Amino acid sequence: MTLDTATHRPSANPTANDIYAALDLGSNNCRLLVAKPVAEGFRVVDAFSRIVRLGEGVAENGRLSDAAMTRTLAALDVCAAKLRKRGVTRFRGVATEACRLAENCDDFLARAVAQAGLELEIISGGEEARLALDSCTPLLEAKASHALLFDIGGCSTELIWVRLADGEPPEVADWTSLACGVVSLAERHGGDQVTADTYDTMKAEAGALVSPFVDALDAGDMVAGGNVQMLGTSGTITTIAGLHLGLPRYDRAQVDGFRLSAGDIRRQVERLLAMNFKERAAEPCIGVGRGDVVIAGCAILEAILGACPVEIVDVADRGLREGMLLGMMREDDLSV
Repeated sequence: MTLDTATHRPSANPTANDIYAALDLGSNNCRLLVAKPVAEGFRVVDAFSRIVRLGEGVAENGRLSDAAMTRTLAALDVCAAKLRKRGVTRFRGVATEACRLAENCDDFLARAVAQAGLELEIISGGEEARLALDSCTPLLEAKASHALLFDIGGCSTELIWVRLADGEPPEVADWTSLACGVVSLAERHGGDQVTADTYDTMKAEAGALVSPFVDALDAGDMVAGGNVQMLGTSGTITTIAGLHLGLPRYDRAQVDGFRLSAGDIRRQVERLLAMNFKERAAEPCIGVGRGDVVIAGCAILEAILGACPVEIVDVADRGLREGMLLGMMREDDLSV
């Protein structure tokens, strides 16, 4: 049965008592956020995150595997149960690069409706970039003239060049979606045991995609003058922050808004490279589900820093879900 909430249409008579939900089905994770609008934005009332590896094998085969779809549908069943339990009145669910690439994605989306009652829309890389920026706007600083926002995903990486001006909303000046993510890069080069040479190859591959975009920005003088803010979202940079803080378990409150120096990042990357898979998986901010892809994420991160050598990287534990929630509440004329 299709849930009544499976729509992106504005509520007919929205109130602050409405319950909103946003689902981000990425190439690696399935994430749900359920929230109520409040004066300063929204208050989270429920959340869910599970590694599903929907994008496993997609870059090579161009199809979603049966195993990946089964794992993902099980996670969507959990999400649907949470929507019913919380009495969600407004819902938006999106799928990203894995579904953009897969030739059998329509079949998967039909199964999501039939089994979980959830209608998901495949969004473009541009929409993905806009939602990421929307969620991260509170962390942008007008003292810089520009910001480079990056979102390292499972099968793609989004780079957003943002123009900043005091008193004005941030403006997307340029963006790109690169066909390189933690799952696809790890599948090509391995993730369990990664040698220094393999890591350098990963970094060079990512750099060959990142550098043309960054070079075209002609931002060297701005970077040198400290006028570019680097802001990262997604699992790679939040993991590095958690490791740097030595957290016994991941804590969003300590990570979101944290600042890492380039040296801090390099030290954590060196630590991870010295570990085997079992040791990485034992880290509380990584776990078994990400122990084989975290090195690939580090390679992409270091490629970005190589192309845009800032001294400080701001960390955002926020993304598409927060952007969707804010967007829906604004559409419903609720002051957020």
